[in-house]
Amino acid sequence: MISAEEFTDQLVAEFEEVEPGTVFPDTNYREIKNWSSMYALIIIAFVDANFDVQLNADDLKNTQTVRDLYNIVAEKAKA
Repeated sequence: MISAEEFTDQLVAEFEEVEPGTVFPDTNYREIKNWSSMYALIIIAFVDANFDVQLNADDLKNTQTVRDLYNIVAEKAKA
């Protein structure tokens, strides 16, 4: 599994309107500029495509930071 920092950088690259270097592992991803439900779908698709892990609505509901997402993905990737 990649590091939380690499995960963050790769995830941010998926968001068209977010400047690289402005989001960090401990950033509350819901506070990202122009956050919308579309970003949630992008997160789900990104994780599925890159880590073969399926996130669900509860996973997103139970997380706040990018690091929280990373930890869930890392845990599910081990299973």
